[in-house]
Amino acid sequence: MKKRILIALLTLLTASGIWAQDKNSFVLWYNKPGTKWESERLPIGNGRMGAMLMGAVAADTIQFNEQSLWSGDNNWDGAYETGDHGFGAYRNFGELRMQFTGAGAVAGYKQSLNLVSGIYNSTYTNGGIPFQREAFASHPDQVMVFRYTAGKNGKLSGRISLWSAQGAASVASGNLLQFSGAMPNQLRYAAQVAALHEGGSITVAGSELVFTGCRTLTLYLDVRTNYKPDYNAGWRGADPLPQIEKELKAALHKGYASLRAAHVKDFTKLAAAARIDVGTTPAALSALPTDIRRAKYAAGGTDPDLEETLFQYGRYLLISSSRPGGLPANLQGLWNNSNNPPWASDYHNNINIQMNYWLAEPANLSECNQPLIDYIVAQAEPCRLATRKAFGADTRGWTARTSQSIFGGNGWEWNIPASAWYAQHVYERWAFTMDRVYLKNTAYPVLKEICNYWEDRLKQLPDGSLVVPNGWSPEHGPREDGVMHDQQLVWDLFQNYLDAAKALNIDAGYQAKVADMQHRLAPNKIGKWGQLQEWQADRDDPDDQHRHTSHLFAVYPGRQINPKQTPELAKAAIISLRSRSGNYGKNSNKPFTVASTVGDSRRSWSWPWRCALWARLGEGEKAGMMIRGLFTYNLMPNLFTTHPPFQIDGNLGISGAIPEMLLQSHAGEINLLPAVPAAWKASGSFKGLRARGGFTVDCSWKNGWVVQYRIYSKTPQKVWVRVNGTVKEVMAGTVKK
Repeated sequence: MKKRILIALLTLLTASGIWAQDKNSFVLWYNKPGTKWESERLPIGNGRMGAMLMGAVAADTIQFNEQSLWSGDNNWDGAYETGDHGFGAYRNFGELRMQFTGAGAVAGYKQSLNLVSGIYNSTYTNGGIPFQREAFASHPDQVMVFRYTAGKNGKLSGRISLWSAQGAASVASGNLLQFSGAMPNQLRYAAQVAALHEGGSITVAGSELVFTGCRTLTLYLDVRTNYKPDYNAGWRGADPLPQIEKELKAALHKGYASLRAAHVKDFTKLAAAARIDVGTTPAALSALPTDIRRAKYAAGGTDPDLEETLFQYGRYLLISSSRPGGLPANLQGLWNNSNNPPWASDYHNNINIQMNYWLAEPANLSECNQPLIDYIVAQAEPCRLATRKAFGADTRGWTARTSQSIFGGNGWEWNIPASAWYAQHVYERWAFTMDRVYLKNTAYPVLKEICNYWEDRLKQLPDGSLVVPNGWSPEHGPREDGVMHDQQLVWDLFQNYLDAAKALNIDAGYQAKVADMQHRLAPNKIGKWGQLQEWQADRDDPDDQHRHTSHLFAVYPGRQINPKQTPELAKAAIISLRSRSGNYGKNSNKPFTVASTVGDSRRSWSWPWRCALWARLGEGEKAGMMIRGLFTYNLMPNLFTTHPPFQIDGNLGISGAIPEMLLQSHAGEINLLPAVPAAWKASGSFKGLRARGGFTVDCSWKNGWVVQYRIYSKTPQKVWVRVNGTVKEVMAGTVKK
């Protein structure tokens, strides 16, 4: 049976093994330490905690975080107060500080971050002796590990201190450093470091550890709070220190080699699940440090391997900042060196947290999507309370303000369609995985409750059409009825509900009601200069270059507008997108280039959204220009994206946009190579990208023509595939991978 299925695929890869090639190990590397936290240091993380590594030789600082260290009050509803109380903010946990003695002349310095294994490494010679450092953040064993090795006995000496960014005093005892304390909001926190050595000795000096004459020094760090993602428990759980002590004891017993092997196995399974190949960089260029390659690319050069690395970097960062059992990635993932970070490093739900998760399903990281789903469910009750307070005590369902904390906090302006956008992510998890247990127990109840909110909220106009009242096109324009962004989000919500209800074959009566409401929603409009209108009134400015493209949600990440099924609306969306990019109105005769996308449009998260929009509209060249724009204007030497300042949504968003250029599945078919730029057409491939319906897809091409593809699913099933301009029905099948 399996053999027949494979033959039926008609797309088997050749025995030469296209996927066996590994021309790029996806490593960021530099020939100097990372002095600047935001732009030069390198991140590691296990989904719950992480660190920024600088790799300095004489005085090294490891800044670390744990994603639940937040200030602020429980269930806050109101002004955007980001101090100890009020809405609060994500906080810096602390630093592990290393002072090395006996430094000589340093030569041959190199530090690197492997995006597949999750291993940080630095090497150099000091006084003619080789030294190596290695670090990783283990998800299986819940510790961060930092190992220092000298090429000669007795050459590692210095001091170790542990610093709390929240003011707790550090104490030293034996081979341990530790601090613990409580925030003004009574959130308890703790950190502990265990130091092991080979050769030499470790002694206590006040609040520091002194290591002398060692061959190796290995530090095991664990940090936690007593946060619990449970409204009914007051967002607080057990004291963190006993759990830290238990985890460190287990890690020490397991030993460095076993910890490292378990980490690499765990991380690589996720990191290697998907990859793209869009060309080959010349060897002389690929041999250069990453910061130099970035600068050359930004100056107009070509470097397809660096583009592939950017895709993998987004996947690396999501793996490192979003794992089951933890919180979702915030505005900075989980890396933050400030007690007053920009926008509180919070959860912004008018584009940012959503963009963080665009890659999760299509880039084959469904496991990393779970924290977002859990967060939506956990925050629902405080959001219900805030919603009733704002919109009436009898209001069903819920929505949220634009900024959210981890303690049920809602701050700043109401983003009234926020829950509808959250619902899209809840639904998409089902669409990609086809997990019926999840659909029945989690997704469907969320979708139906949010439909209840909009059933009560929508306003009927004299002609019988329905509009979202008092809406806003983030972050643009006045509040008024029928803003297209809101209309599109509610249309998407209703369609997702209908698909979910039909899949479960339940609630036929409510299905009919939702279908009627969807049919009556005031539709998208084409304005006087051919644009997709942002508001009910035709007042769009063709020279408006605002960073947001909120009224194009229906193109991406929504599914209401596409070139095949709604060609006129898609054409209008193209005109609107050109306008926002500074390529319409008074600039309509200028060529569309990276440089022509000007001013406010140059934001770390704007490029990924526009990349995905151009891809959905079939404009591969323009999608490719958006990647170049991100590199040119908003990518730092360590490849972090900057708004400015640093925001991680650009990194995660571009890794969600790039798959849309290679594979789309939102319009009832799997579409291969829908928007490939000319620079990628000569030869390329992708492996492990996911499609709705529970499919995994591999594909290779030459001269823009698909030459091989393979589609997997858990069980054999038929699927429509658009390949080289032809739609055909093929049998997807299972294969041992």
